[in-house]
Amino acid sequence: MKKKVGVLVVVAALLLTACSGGNKATEKTKEKIDDKVGKATQVIQVASGGELSTLDSAHYTDVYSSDMIGQVVEGLYRVDKNGDPELGLAAEKPTVSEDGIVYTFKLRKAKWTNGDPVKAGDFVYSFKNVVDPSYGSSSSNQMDIFKNGRNIREGKATLDEFGVKAIDDETLELTLEYPIPYLSQVLIGTPFMPKNEAFAKEKGQDYGTSAENFVGNGPFVLTGWDGTQESWKLKKNNDYWDSKNVRLDTINVQVIKEIGTGTNLFEAGDLDYTALADTYALEYKDAPEAHFIPKATVGYLSPNQKREVTGNVNVRKAFLQAIDKETFAKEILGDGSTALNGFVPKDFAKNPETKEDFRKENGDLLPYDIKAAQKSWETAKKELGKEEIKLELLSADSAIAKKTIEYVQGQLQQNLPGLTITLKSVPLQNRLDFQTAGEFDLVFGTWTPDYADPINFLEFYDSKSGLNTAGYSNLEYDRGLNEARITLANEPEKRWNELLSLEKTLVEKDAAVLPLFQGAIGYLKSDHLKDLQVFPFGRTVSYRLAYVE
Repeated sequence: MKKKVGVLVVVAALLLTACSGGNKATEKTKEKIDDKVGKATQVIQVASGGELSTLDSAHYTDVYSSDMIGQVVEGLYRVDKNGDPELGLAAEKPTVSEDGIVYTFKLRKAKWTNGDPVKAGDFVYSFKNVVDPSYGSSSSNQMDIFKNGRNIREGKATLDEFGVKAIDDETLELTLEYPIPYLSQVLIGTPFMPKNEAFAKEKGQDYGTSAENFVGNGPFVLTGWDGTQESWKLKKNNDYWDSKNVRLDTINVQVIKEIGTGTNLFEAGDLDYTALADTYALEYKDAPEAHFIPKATVGYLSPNQKREVTGNVNVRKAFLQAIDKETFAKEILGDGSTALNGFVPKDFAKNPETKEDFRKENGDLLPYDIKAAQKSWETAKKELGKEEIKLELLSADSAIAKKTIEYVQGQLQQNLPGLTITLKSVPLQNRLDFQTAGEFDLVFGTWTPDYADPINFLEFYDSKSGLNTAGYSNLEYDRGLNEARITLANEPEKRWNELLSLEKTLVEKDAAVLPLFQGAIGYLKSDHLKDLQVFPFGRTVSYRLAYVE
């Protein structure tokens, strides 16, 4: 089998027996035979890199919750085996008005897990939750694509004026603010999932906080989660409209934040799927059970611009240019991730005319440069009247997050004299709570887009976005985003140039976000787990088509 690298003595010891006869997860899975039908039992064990914080599609802010919502709820579209949008709860292709503004969908017959039929009104209710300022969704800006969406979240229009309407129980009408040729990609996103209106209203603020306070309509039913547990089950939903093509019966999910723990459990035969990263990715790079695919995820630092020090643009520029991202991506992460000198990743979007990659065309924005960093740093200290500066760097407590902030701490303290960085790692939900409350100096996070257009990254820092917890506000930047969304919607080349300009404003001029790396997905998968879908952007994984051979 593969050659092992001794990362830790304990790890090496644990792996000795595992390497002797192949991966035991494969063997265990193969042994699970149903005596009556002579076929492998369709049960798998998988890891989640973080806690499940909510099942409410309006309130999720992390990929782990989004992944679980995607297993138990389905929207108008779903992702096919090739990674492209295909009809989900939409029974047929929508009727589209001549100007590309009004889409009319007919829904197929489908049920919620409590037996209620899925209705067009369930989509209307869910989308209104997201856009309604009183509901507090951090994804509210995603509803800007619909008529009056932005006006509603800014208090300039009412929910009655929202461009989402149920014509009858089987007919949904969506009126857009501007034509969107890639609408099917957008509607796959988690904020566009429906909710059972009657059930959600009954539960109120408790909706989505536990398995008991949730009903879905997707391929699986989530059980055994009370809102705090770090393990739960996904059971096949026999009432799912396409259940005949769902082969897995049970998916046992457990939260495993440490990559080493996940690899040990995989080798012991206790996991069929788990993430790979940093030294473990290097260790397994030639193993047949290891898989690596590029991902449009961006790891970044967000400086709180409402605080004195991190509100200084020269401080932010100094931070961005003082970090050797190349070394970090290659030697610390080692999972196929690459250094990123911009907020829009490479191999994600192409110029509509020249087909040149966005990242290549816009170049490297404020790349690693110690001299430039120290010059900005000295300027910042004079502007602030400080020689010694102490800041706190916040992150979630996952292995990758902790590794990232430790590296950043070392780089900043080494390259910027007079700076002291203290680290604070907390569970993901706590990190999100601190961010929402603005209680941070610097925070490390990741962002994975919902669809393949640069604006899905750039609108993250719209001054009105619920995700913009850093308090970045630039009227010209907001104006440019609005131009790209609406005015230039039918002028692709002009729109593209505006997006290029916006990224330069965000990163090069204002250093409002400090990009570190573009991620890749590395994972271990047992040999007998087939047709697992792992996505380059949006949600990470889907078990709908997977099965045990």
